[in-house]
Amino acid sequence: MRIDQLILDVFGEFSAFIMLLSAVMILAMIFLERAEPRTIAMWMAVLILVPVIGFFIYLCFGQTFYHRKQFAIKNVSDQELAHIKEEALNEINKEMVTEENEEGLRFARSMLEAGGSLYSSNNSIKLYTLGEPFFKDLLEDLRKAKSFIHAEYYIVRNDELTNRFIDILIEKAKSGVEVKFMVDAVGFNRGLNKRIKELRRAGGQFTLFHRAITVLLSPRKQNRNHRKLAVIDGTVGYVSGFNIGDEYLGKGEMGFWRDTGVRIEGQSAVPINTRFFMDWGYATKKQLDACAENIEKYFPVERGRRFGNDVMQLISGGPDTKNNPIELQYLKLINSAKKTLYVHTPYLVPTSEIQKALILSACSGVDVRIIMPDKPDHLFVFWVSVLNAGELMQNGVRIYQYQGGFVHSKTLVADGEFCSVGSANLDLRSMRLNFETNAMIYSKEIGAEMNRTFLEDLEKCREYSLEEFSKLTRRDNIKISIARLFSPLA
Repeated sequence: MRIDQLILDVFGEFSAFIMLLSAVMILAMIFLERAEPRTIAMWMAVLILVPVIGFFIYLCFGQTFYHRKQFAIKNVSDQELAHIKEEALNEINKEMVTEENEEGLRFARSMLEAGGSLYSSNNSIKLYTLGEPFFKDLLEDLRKAKSFIHAEYYIVRNDELTNRFIDILIEKAKSGVEVKFMVDAVGFNRGLNKRIKELRRAGGQFTLFHRAITVLLSPRKQNRNHRKLAVIDGTVGYVSGFNIGDEYLGKGEMGFWRDTGVRIEGQSAVPINTRFFMDWGYATKKQLDACAENIEKYFPVERGRRFGNDVMQLISGGPDTKNNPIELQYLKLINSAKKTLYVHTPYLVPTSEIQKALILSACSGVDVRIIMPDKPDHLFVFWVSVLNAGELMQNGVRIYQYQGGFVHSKTLVADGEFCSVGSANLDLRSMRLNFETNAMIYSKEIGAEMNRTFLEDLEKCREYSLEEFSKLTRRDNIKISIARLFSPLA
């Protein structure tokens, strides 16, 4: 047999084997993972059109087959969690039920059952819609830390704001304050390596979440830690859409930056710190026994102290959860709205369940309005957002494109009372792949403030219309079709 014929035969058999594996992968996506139809369609196209190369692309970027025990990031037992849940239910049940708070208590109870955290009515919550006041207060709280600083972020830039942030961490570590700082491997700027060494020499601790090199061929590489959290001394916590960097002050390429965050002083700092401990234990592979030994240090309870009357729950979701509590939170918010539903999102790529809920809400007479960017920071996602905007507008949802800069805010407000602020976008990645955390706030005061800010933002927007959507060029429609197919990769 000629050598060239032998090579062709071997390549043919190898290709047939790869095609068989590809078919198995597609079936697994459909029946085991129950992936979104658009995700299945994308990988079917890749595996069929470029069968051999596409298979290896899928291995690197698509596979998400794993056992959930890989994400067993809890460092407390199920019995302890059950006890915490029981206490939280008792806290809700102790509340005096009135006509005003009945719906909120029902909402809180459903969120607890769905995987939410401790419900607390003893908090003082401050809302931020701009980077300048947010970081001013965050840095000031870090400077005042006496016991510990715990922080985790998705993106940390190598710029002036980040260096000021790290300067404070180094100064506090030198003074004996415990400092733990975690950043997602994809969002960490390698130019900061020297500063991190300084932090460690000062006594601070630092870790990356899902190191990019070690997970190159692992299904976990798609599961990024997208949370933005900080806890100071166990009584002050921050939950937001803000990462750490000058661009979040409006000094980047995207110009003016519109985002949202909250500062929580009170009992709800406890679940934020618990969330941090779970993530830190998973990332470092070290069980934090000190947590149990020093419970009063990490979770201080000052009996009788009133911080305020703001009510909050922490909602976290990710591939470590059976039914993503973040998606359930958004569905509950949308379905609960009776008059108004105001949404900020940088990416309008909802799951089919959330899209149907938005349509049903608008069809029920609720004033559903969504603010999204008018310019992309991720091209595929922007064009598929345009497509989804068109489909929602056909069913009564009003879409506005923000022209005052870049809107990165991730908020939902139902009836000016039920409010979500945090890291979770209205997209597939936040609902299916990333680790996310939102503050679920029950407050007419904060709800009114968020509604007022939303209406002010509308003055910097232009309403997108069905007429405009219908006039998209053939070239635009090709972009949208390609973007829709490959949006799960964005």
